[in-house]
Amino acid sequence: MILPIYTYGQAVLRKKAETVGKDYPGLKKLIDDMFETMYNAEGIGLAAPQIGLSIRLLVIDADLVSESHPECKDFKRVMINPEITEFSRETILLEEGCLSFPGIHEKVSRAVKIHVRYRDRDFNEQEEEVEGFSARVVQHECEHLEGEVFIDDISPIRRQLNKSKLNHIIKGTVACSYKIKPVG
Repeated sequence: MILPIYTYGQAVLRKKAETVGKDYPGLKKLIDDMFETMYNAEGIGLAAPQIGLSIRLLVIDADLVSESHPECKDFKRVMINPEITEFSRETILLEEGCLSFPGIHEKVSRAVKIHVRYRDRDFNEQEEEVEGFSARVVQHECEHLEGEVFIDDISPIRRQLNKSKLNHIIKGTVACSYKIKPVG
């Protein structure tokens, strides 16, 4: 089922998400719905707060960008209760977008390599080192679980330059090809 994506201004995007228990009702169906929602919006990552649920769950399928970022080939993950335990000192500044911010793209500095621990779809514990653009996607989605969004990572001047676009998102007057749930 395709779910509406909560856009900038929704309180759930600023709330620290709760840990997911193994017995969370309908977890596998929710995961499937999140993938379907993400694919429908042509995204490569989606965190549960973006569909209005303040829980520590995210889905990623970065294969869509593997032509320009080969490390993303077959990088498809379900991450339940993810925790980034290490960030490389080396960072890179690249442009990002976010399904909760339709029409806004900004350069954000992120660690080139991370170490992440999480539970997979079957609730098995996983640990892996992720690098390149895949690491960027994991960091972006994990921020959502902390009540943070990518525009928090840009300069105040860049935020000011996007003020009109942000206001359109809040009012729900932004052009968008996928189903959204704006504040207004």
